[in-house]
Amino acid sequence: MAEKTIFKKIIDKEIPANVVYEDEQCLAFYDVSPQAPVHVLVIPKTTELRSVNDVSEDNADLIGHIFCVIKKLAADLGIAENGYRVVSNCGPCACQTVPHLHFHLIGGRDFSWPPG
Repeated sequence: MAEKTIFKKIIDKEIPANVVYEDEQCLAFYDVSPQAPVHVLVIPKTTELRSVNDVSEDNADLIGHIFCVIKKLAADLGIAENGYRVVSNCGPCACQTVPHLHFHLIGGRDFSWPPG
């Protein structure tokens, strides 16, 4: 059996996290290394999705649900009106460090373009 990722340990409550949202399908918590005044990670509770590369028609309902949660969190956290970013790094060249699908909800400051 593969070793649990840090996100699976957070889901299983083996590692504490500053949780801002949780339901049966996903979990959202503050990033421990924030890149903006608001920086929340939103993750599915399933471990079958390691990155965006694993998204398919079979899990489209879950992904849609996660984006509805992101929209709600942006409003609840006061960043919806001025704007925010949703980022998902996919693979090592994109700096994905945890092999568990996750979305960064970041806001509360001005951003520049292009990113990275």
